[in-house]
Amino acid sequence: MLASWLLATMAFAATPPAAPAPQNPAPTAPADEDLYQVGKALFDLYAPPEIKAQYEFVSREQWNGLLSGIQTALATGSLTDLAGYEQQVRDTLDALRAIPGTEDIADWLALQLDEIEAAKEAAQPPAPPPKPIPGEKPPPVIAAPAVPFYDLWMRRLHGRPAPARAAELMPGLKAAFAAEGLPAPLAWLAEVESGLNPKARSPAGARGLYQFMPATAHELGLSTVLPDDRTDPMKSAHASAQMLRRLHTRFGSWPLALAAYNAGEGRVSRLLTAKRGKTYADIATDLPTETRLYVPKVLATLTLREGIAPEALPAPARIATPTK
Repeated sequence: MLASWLLATMAFAATPPAAPAPQNPAPTAPADEDLYQVGKALFDLYAPPEIKAQYEFVSREQWNGLLSGIQTALATGSLTDLAGYEQQVRDTLDALRAIPGTEDIADWLALQLDEIEAAKEAAQPPAPPPKPIPGEKPPPVIAAPAVPFYDLWMRRLHGRPAPARAAELMPGLKAAFAAEGLPAPLAWLAEVESGLNPKARSPAGARGLYQFMPATAHELGLSTVLPDDRTDPMKSAHASAQMLRRLHTRFGSWPLALAAYNAGEGRVSRLLTAKRGKTYADIATDLPTETRLYVPKVLATLTLREGIAPEALPAPARIATPTK
């Protein structure tokens, strides 16, 4: 999820949300022209009269401002900043669900709302410890988790069904990861990245099951012209596995490899050096909010889909080198 912010905000509630989104000092980011035009056309053509009476299509300025604000909250803002967008995103998602032809956009937006809700929960102050009872032994001190917010995502994802496309896609994706020497369960990364939607597309240009930006796709040997290899499930799965393999080789752990997959390996490397850290937990609080939510969500997804704990994920296996 190299750019896991709002894909498309097609409509705002005509009345302002009860809790306004926080103000961020970021410059307005340009919106994706195609997404904006497609969204407006879908709204004009297919939105039922009752939806048009309740909602109005966003202006270009509103569109850019919301995308920029959420992007900033994910990249440099706090959990509270991100949580402040909950009502706007929820209202927008409700409107999208009523407009034919926006299913892919609505599915992506639902992923963003999931992160926003998790940020809201994570931002809550911890409950105070119980008062000691005279004469009783105090409870043991619990060490900080190796992956902060893992337990939060385990609670949120518990009982959530796999995406409808999982039965069709996951056998092939897992086979592709295994062929690259990676633990097959890591292929579930696609659920977190795209909701297992091969056509998923972010306004920054990331596409496909594993959400590759054009530059990253080119580095991995994927074409981004028609046909766009990023939307090919098997090609994108092999590329994702190759990238994760390289990141694990560099950083030596899956949490750090996932953090680098999301935030960039340069950022992770610099933070480890600056903090004199060796583990993900050593740098977690200094990572972007998006990454702090992303890494534990991926690991919790693997646990719930495959029954494998994060610490039990094996390192990449050695793969045979083709003989010439």
